[in-house]
Amino acid sequence: MSQEAEDETMVNESYSVTVPAAVRREAGVEAGDKLRWRVDECGELSVKLVKQRHGAFAALEPVDIDETTNAAEDHDLVAGEY
Repeated sequence: MSQEAEDETMVNESYSVTVPAAVRREAGVEAGDKLRWRVDECGELSVKLVKQRHGAFAALEPVDIDETTNAAEDHDLVAGEY
C-alpha cells in the first residue's frame, strides 16, 4: 500500500455496504475477494481483506490411488450414491 485511505458508507435497508472506490484501490480489493468482519470484546469493528486465491492446488502432486477417477463426473456425486 502506498498511502492510507479512509472513507465512510451508509448501511442500506438490506444491511449491505459499498466499499468506497479509494479504499478498494488502495487495499487492492477485487471481485471474488471476501471481507472478514470482526467485533472485539470492546465492540470495536474491524474488517480484513481475504484475497481470492487462484490456482491454490496447482503445486500439489497427484496421488495414485489405484482407481480410475473422473473429477468432471465424480464431483456431483452425493455420498453413498454410486
